[in-house]
Formats: sequence, structure tokens, C-alpha cells
Amino acid sequence: MKTKVLIIGACGQIGTELTHKLRDIYGIDNVVASDIRKLNNDVVNNGIFEVINALDYNQIEHLIEQYQITDVYLMAALLSATAEKNPAFAWDLNMNSLFHVLNLAKAGKIKKIFWPSSIAVFGPTTPRINTPQYTIMEPTTVYGISKQTGERWCEYYNKQYGVDVRSIRYPGLISWTTEPGGGTTDYAVDIYHKALSDGAFECFLSEDTALPMMYMDDAIRATIEIMQADEDKIKIRSSYNLSGVSFTPKEIATEIKKHIPDFTITYKPDFRQKIADSWPASIDDSNAREDWQWKHQFDLASMTIEMLENLK
Repeated sequence: MKTKVLIIGACGQIGTELTHKLRDIYGIDNVVASDIRKLNNDVVNNGIFEVINALDYNQIEHLIEQYQITDVYLMAALLSATAEKNPAFAWDLNMNSLFHVLNLAKAGKIKKIFWPSSIAVFGPTTPRINTPQYTIMEPTTVYGISKQTGERWCEYYNKQYGVDVRSIRYPGLISWTTEPGGGTTDYAVDIYHKALSDGAFECFLSEDTALPMMYMDDAIRATIEIMQADEDKIKIRSSYNLSGVSFTPKEIATEIKKHIPDFTITYKPDFRQKIADSWPASIDDSNAREDWQWKHQFDLASMTIEMLENLK
């Protein structure tokens, strides 16, 4: 059966690049991008695009039937810092959009689901260094609570109803193609923009706050690789730990200075510092490496070169 893809939340930070890559792989006519509003961008203009509300079950069902969709990538979500400002809506969007897709798969209308989780599922009681796959999870943000709950539901629907749902816990993602989207790790995107435009950056985290990060190319590749892996290789149906590179604001600034010697950084921690302090500093992703042969390609040095060259 031919793979026909629906991406919900295709205009977001991950959705944008994922849409381009999936169109390259499966062909423009086999990938339907969708989002809550129609923007004037490549995702909308260079392929099939539909306006959709991720909270509307009937709309999603209609699109799946209209385009004979086999695989759904549910990328719509309210991210960590934004979700804290609107907890009720964040819970509603992050949870009910997932239920809609899981129930459509349970009804046999979708073959395969990708749903992203996050390092936000962890909390201050989680071991921070080399955070294991199975560990204490006591998230302190609305985003983290919704993602942890979502993991449990994914696992439940797989065990009870055989739904083929696959997930990875994204670390902080770094990309040059889209603007920062309201996440706590987004300083690591903004810093490159400001280094080029202003030669200076004020960081909302302290200089030694280490967080797990990943260059967007690696994240997109991981997303597609887990979806293309044989079903029997996907042993974990909650969500896989995924790791790329861990660094602090001070370390990223040092790397930028190698290319922009006059660059300066100052630190003014705000409410996001508390969020960052509750998250891991580094991640153990040995299960993903073993089960479906995951390998990251970008380190801090190669990522910095890519970011600065592309943003110029």
C-alpha cells in the first residue's frame, strides 16, 4: 500500500522542515500539510495544504478519508514557555489532538502515527546526567505534564488496541529555517540570529545551564527513521530518549566567538531558568541506538558552522 502522509501542525518549527523532507521522500502528491491557519510559505505554496483545527475530530477524519492517509505526524502543540501562560488551552490542544488521532487509528483509519514527546516529561527529581530511558518523571510544566500523559496513552493504545504509534522525546532543537517558537531551549536558536544582527546577546538562562540539544537535520532524520523502521524493532511505545549534543550558553557563545570574535553575551535569567533547571543536562539514548540504529551526526562545532552560514 502506498504511503500517504498527513502532517498536522506543518507550519511549526519541526513541521516545516519535516514537510519538506517527507515531500522529497514520498512525492508532493502523497504528503498533505495542514495547520490552523494558512501562511504564505513554502509548506503552503509548494504542495497540498489544508487548513485544519487539530481539536476537530471530524475535520481530521474527513482529510484522512479524502486523501486516503496511511501515516499521521501530529506536530501541533503548545510549547513549554507559551503553555505556562495558558495552561487550560495547552492541556486541551496537546491532549485532545492526540486522542483524536489515536481513536482514528483504533478505528482502522490510519496505519501509523508519529507523536513527539519531549525532555519536558522529566522533572527536578529525575537524574540530570545521562537521564535513563526508564526513570522518575515528575514534570513541573503544563507542557511536560501533557507530554508525560500522552506517552502513557500511546503505550495504552498500542497494548490494548494494537495502534502502531511511535514517538521520540525531542531535546532542544536548533534550526536556521524557522524563528524560535516559545520554547525554553530556543535561546540556542536566537543566539545565532543576534550574533549576526547585533554582535551581542542577552541570555535568559545562566551561563552554566547545560541542556540536551540537537540540530534540526538530525531530529528530522530520527523522526523519519523511527517511522520507517520495521514494526517489530520499535520496542518502546511510550517514547524513546533521543540525544544529540549537550552544552551551556557559555559553551555556545565560545563556539560563536571562533567565527565572530567581537561577539558578546550577557546573562539575565528569567522564569525560564526554573523550567531549564527541572530538565536533564544530558540524555542516555542507548535504547534508540540499539532498537532502530539511531546515530546523531552534528556536534556543537559543526552545528555552529551550519547555523551561521545559513543565517547569513
